[in-house]
Amino acid sequence: MDVDQANADAPERPEPAPPAPASGAAPHGSFAPAGDPDRDVRIGRVVSVAGGQVVALLDNAATDGGDAPQIGALVKMRTADSTTFAIVTALSIPLPDQDSPGGEVRVAEIELLGETVPGADGQTSFGRGVSAFPGLGDAVLSTARQDLSIVYARPRSSAVRIGTLHQDKAVPAYVIVDELLGKHFAVLGTTGSGKSCAVSLILNSVLAQHHNGHVLLLDPHAEYVGALGDRAKVLDLDSLQLPFWLLTFEEMVEIMVGSSGNEAEAEAEITILKEAILAAKKTAVGDGGDSTPITVDTPVPYTLMAVVQFIDRAAGKLDRPESAAPYLRLKNRLDALRADKRYEFMFPGLIVRDNMAAILSTLYSIPVRDKPVTIVDLSGVPSETMNVVVSVLARMTFDFALLSERAFPVLLVCEEAHRYAPQKGDAGFEPTKRGLARIAREGRKYGVSLCVVSQRPSELDAGILSQCNTIIALRMSNQSDRDFVGGAMTESA
Repeated sequence: MDVDQANADAPERPEPAPPAPASGAAPHGSFAPAGDPDRDVRIGRVVSVAGGQVVALLDNAATDGGDAPQIGALVKMRTADSTTFAIVTALSIPLPDQDSPGGEVRVAEIELLGETVPGADGQTSFGRGVSAFPGLGDAVLSTARQDLSIVYARPRSSAVRIGTLHQDKAVPAYVIVDELLGKHFAVLGTTGSGKSCAVSLILNSVLAQHHNGHVLLLDPHAEYVGALGDRAKVLDLDSLQLPFWLLTFEEMVEIMVGSSGNEAEAEAEITILKEAILAAKKTAVGDGGDSTPITVDTPVPYTLMAVVQFIDRAAGKLDRPESAAPYLRLKNRLDALRADKRYEFMFPGLIVRDNMAAILSTLYSIPVRDKPVTIVDLSGVPSETMNVVVSVLARMTFDFALLSERAFPVLLVCEEAHRYAPQKGDAGFEPTKRGLARIAREGRKYGVSLCVVSQRPSELDAGILSQCNTIIALRMSNQSDRDFVGGAMTESA
């Protein structure tokens, strides 16, 4: 199908009549054979059936007369109880003959898609999957415009129009909103293939009919602001708030210690940091610390000053100056983070307050107030902190959906997802991948949906992509990406 900027209200009005095709020609952009788009034409017969794969021997008269199918064309075969539809996936001439091309054997490989069966009410509807397979020698027919309208008819459930069929520009294309969001979806394609345009179109089409949605979009390149217009508000480094006390200990270690350097030195710093953070949290809780269980991961607002004071006291108790090296490294790193303007959204200053309600309200558009989309502009976030920010947002999104008991369904859109949810276990930040994988596996139970956008699907975690029931695959130049996406899809459709 072609994705266009169709008005989301268009499905509620009668579809415009298509321009009449020129005599003897298929409609513009059609994959149907040339001629009248409203008639059936026999183009061949079935010579092999193997599971969902069919091989057809094409009629020379049909192909010479301009009725030859093209790759991607929809064809049909009639059985005793149904009409089976399939898509042409390959065309070949096994034994080319330069002297007599008209007498050559021409073969089409076809993959079964679904079938139409008359219902009890007399209405014919299309369903995926095939219950009655075509037999050897059955005629393979081209599809008429009426067939396309049945196969790609507007679903009876809530659906939005996102474009037209590439086979016939006169037939609109729809997506089922509940299926798209309830079972996650992915938009894949190389740079410049139109991923951002496709995502923007889908969001605009859905939100035009569902005004009170809640969308959190992670934008590492600041490219969605213009596309979503007045429906979105933008959180950049000046307006984003993710205070450090929201971070888990693992996320704090990634920022304070990192993964480079000497392993023994890193372990010493991690041990000191754990003790310092735990002491700072217990100090923040005060008298309630004895009755309230506090762990290093408990989201308690604490101050960095308390962490620094613990480090100073612990370092002062040491007998040898060289033993203070890990304490000094941690303290210097803390001072550098607090002085770096790029980290103000995470380390705002000396005053720390519990503003969780305001943070959730801003991130998830509660109340919506005509801006259901929150774009988190990550273009200014330091690269070494990007994975931690995404980890926090993914974790918060899942926990928010879980605790709100589906009161506020949320869609999390992850642009450039292969950067922070890579296939390789030694690449990226493991908590980020775990957070996204948890949404992919369990999110639909609690009302949180996932949209994965990537230009390198072969580098994306396969477990996350496997949970996306809808895949919008655009142009891909890399062979490994094409093979990876082909393996993730159940059929050529």
